[in-house]
Amino acid sequence: MLVFTTISELRSHISSYRSMHPEAKVGLVPTMGFLHEGHASLIRRSAAECGLTVVSIFVNPLQFGPGEDYEQYPRDGERDKRLADEAGADALFMPTVEEMYPRQTSTRVLVSGVTDRLCGASRPGHFDGVGTVVSKLFHIVTPDHAYFGMKDAQQVAVITRMVEDLNMPVTVVPCETVREPDGLALSSRNVYLDDAERTQAVVLSQALALSEQWLRDGITASDAAQRLKAYIAKAPLADIDYAEVLHFPDLTVPGPEERLAEGGRWIAAVAVRFGRTRLIDNRIFSGDEVTAYV
Repeated sequence: MLVFTTISELRSHISSYRSMHPEAKVGLVPTMGFLHEGHASLIRRSAAECGLTVVSIFVNPLQFGPGEDYEQYPRDGERDKRLADEAGADALFMPTVEEMYPRQTSTRVLVSGVTDRLCGASRPGHFDGVGTVVSKLFHIVTPDHAYFGMKDAQQVAVITRMVEDLNMPVTVVPCETVREPDGLALSSRNVYLDDAERTQAVVLSQALALSEQWLRDGITASDAAQRLKAYIAKAPLADIDYAEVLHFPDLTVPGPEERLAEGGRWIAAVAVRFGRTRLIDNRIFSGDEVTAYV
């Protein structure tokens, strides 16, 4: 695996690869580092489907708001190199902030509508930062496929809409959420949890699983959202940011009496703080069956 820290060197390598392998695909796995098995699963899928897999590691300051954990976000570059290599990455892109943003950026990529709720509402400006950095990575790497975990389903919806609206020549590949044996979704931020918080955090996946059953039993989306909040609130350390049931992928609010309809696609999504750690999770399902993205 080759490691690149500058845009020019990475572009040169990809250009050389494409000239020698014109039929091969280039895959991109964008990450903020502190890699875990969830990231590794994305890298392995890209390696299986593409001739060249590029993994980016960049903690993007534009997507952190005031008082959020940018400075404290976990970082371990040497460990990341080893895990990316073991998972099958061919190239690792590890730019500095100065390399990605050599001057104050005057251009942002804003995706409206799909960012109005969930993390878009509770973290204003977050998805402007996500759209901007992912757009930059798409222009730098020019991937054929880009792989994203469905743990952050709103991010996948935002990036997919950006690609469609701007006719970007890349296929967004959503990949299944990877979980611990007890159901907790893998996250780089899980390292922040103390023992009590870690024990109680499993309430998220439990509540989301129940939300599917409630909806299949015929209750409305609004009633399911209220039950979701009430179930999570049973955990004493849980501080709920949001717990919602929406249409997916446009993330619109169902009508007051709307119920899960055959063929419809819905998402139950939560963001909950345990101590200083903010965790997100979701469950996507349709009137027919649960999708692969649980």
